[in-house]
Amino acid sequence: MVLAQDGITPIRLVCLDLAGTTIGDVAMVERAFAEAIATQGIVPGTGAYARAMVHVHRSRGCSTIDVFRGIFPDNEAQAQAANLTFERSYEGAIARAGLTPLPGIVEALDKLRGADIKICLITGFSRATLGRVLSALSWSDKIDLALCPEDAGRGRPLPNMVLTAVMRLGVEDVRQVAVAGDSESDMLCGRRAGASVVAGVLTGVHSKERLLNGGATHLLDSVADLPELLLGVTSVAPPVIAAVH
Repeated sequence: MVLAQDGITPIRLVCLDLAGTTIGDVAMVERAFAEAIATQGIVPGTGAYARAMVHVHRSRGCSTIDVFRGIFPDNEAQAQAANLTFERSYEGAIARAGLTPLPGIVEALDKLRGADIKICLITGFSRATLGRVLSALSWSDKIDLALCPEDAGRGRPLPNMVLTAVMRLGVEDVRQVAVAGDSESDMLCGRRAGASVVAGVLTGVHSKERLLNGGATHLLDSVADLPELLLGVTSVAPPVIAAVH
């Protein structure tokens, strides 16, 4: 556990995003979205396709089915069909190429666990896809929990997954939580949940400006820097924008 000093609330739980934050699969996810959209008649080279991909980029971190509902707002069947194609495409890519943790991530997880901090992975993937990801990573000894929108009722940018992790892992105070992710929706989720540390990670899809706009309290070059921030932190409240380089 990060020890409390001078009344500072200790961090007992870290909620980490998956794609683009802990695993380097941004290109795989983008391709899966593009393939799913194309199967619904929105093909590359058209204005509709460009608009759909802009929506995908802006919505990263949200539940995948909600992303497709935003693209096909008046057709639930089409959104569900696109989501199914996305899952098949992404899971097929995992089967072919596997998943690679970003540099320093495994060591960071070990440091956090060694400091008695619980770790929860949160994602916008479905439960089935999350299961494939966890099987490919074999991180059962490095995390305490993994949650998707189905587990919490609603996905990001709403705070449900972080609050579900707080309850399931027995954390007493939301101020004892740190959230890290690479998208604006991650930042909004963390701030809405009341986390003391909401770290924007610059290894994924959204810019520094988008992360700050979402409410990032800190900016990190990588989640590998998170233990340094949390274990050496001298103040986590009130939020102060800082960068670890």
